[in-house]
Amino acid sequence: MNFGPLPTVDVAAVPADGFVLDVREDDEWAAGHVDGALHIPMSGFVARFGELTEAAEDGRRVYVMCRVGGRSAQVTQYLVQQGIDAVNIDGGMLAWDGAGRPMVADSGNPASVA
Repeated sequence: MNFGPLPTVDVAAVPADGFVLDVREDDEWAAGHVDGALHIPMSGFVARFGELTEAAEDGRRVYVMCRVGGRSAQVTQYLVQQGIDAVNIDGGMLAWDGAGRPMVADSGNPASVA
């Protein structure tokens, strides 16, 4: 099968109210994440896919994020194959942090990218 190019966006193109899906592992999420993002680690993604489809029922675009863009690219490709409007966030959380986009941490400490 031949798939088209993976849809990708720059962190600056993610709207403040965009639907962000974070596929990093729990320890990465706890250190710092986008406030309001849906967290489904890639390691358990297929088992929890229903949570995403429920959250994305309104047909909103899903902005998929990991640390640098590798895991999120795989998840984005899977979502596109399922007919979901999904795009990979180029550079992931490292680019998000580097662009000064807001983050929160579970610990109450300043957010960081683990």
